[in-house]
Amino acid sequence: MKVLVIGGTGHIGSYLVPRLVLGGHDVTVVVRNPEPQYTDPRLAWPSATWVVADREAEEQTGAWGQRMDATDADVVIDLIAFTPEQNRTMMDAFEGRVQHFLHCGTLWAYGPSARTPYRECYPRRPVGSYGRMKVEIENELLARYRATGFPATIVHPGHISGRKWLPIDPQGTLNGVEIYRKLAAGEVVHLPKYGRETLHHVHGDDVAQLFELAMNQRERSLGESFSAVTPYAMSLIGCCEHVASLFGMTANLEFVDTDELEAVLGKSAAAATYEHIRHSPCSSIEKAIRLLGYHPRYTTEQIYTECIDYLLESGQLVL
Repeated sequence: MKVLVIGGTGHIGSYLVPRLVLGGHDVTVVVRNPEPQYTDPRLAWPSATWVVADREAEEQTGAWGQRMDATDADVVIDLIAFTPEQNRTMMDAFEGRVQHFLHCGTLWAYGPSARTPYRECYPRRPVGSYGRMKVEIENELLARYRATGFPATIVHPGHISGRKWLPIDPQGTLNGVEIYRKLAAGEVVHLPKYGRETLHHVHGDDVAQLFELAMNQRERSLGESFSAVTPYAMSLIGCCEHVASLFGMTANLEFVDTDELEAVLGKSAAAATYEHIRHSPCSSIEKAIRLLGYHPRYTTEQIYTECIDYLLESGQLVL
């Protein structure tokens, strides 16, 4: 099949495009920067067709819609549509002439978990603009599917990571390597409240796996949303304990109230921690397993292990 991937060199696309090429598909990749971030550019990539375009700039002039109108594809996978307006342009461009349209959403569309594990059929209660826009996109895609048969599928990834992409760390931030050094050295690490708030990671290749499964099982995935996450969420304490254990240490943890986080972590890191702990995502993959045979290769522990291995190998983490 002719597969168009929008944003094919990022956290997901770097793994997805080689999968599709090796699956025998004719893959066109539309990107601003034609250089995969996480996989070797010699690995299957030479068989893909590159289209270099700045989506946001072209959307401002209307050239993006014209480009999509002129693009021939059986399957479209849009990994970088963040506003309803962006997605409407895509739906209008491919209405009636594409076999399958797959959109990348986010767990932030779900909002803070009221029931865990969260299932895709539960109510959406997003608390930020990013999540609200993704819910609007999802609702419009599914409404178009019901009204006209527009062949939509939505995949909602958790906290995406990969070997060269640090996961959301055990404090709920992306605050560099210092927390890993502290856990490796047995130094004090501060966690909010009781440290029982959860993170739900996913490896970029497992998100790519789910997109590929949904595409290859079109009839099972049409009109559906799927959560792309590891088999289980982990608490902040659990994440700290695992990372410390990699170095033969026991996590040395102290707990602070939420309003004290900024003084301990810094303003931006504390804001990230608060955003993650107020969501405390914990999602079910039962639907993806049942309908598509999704089986993540990575647990959260394995994600941390792979990323820390790279930090050590690359000299970013010095003990």
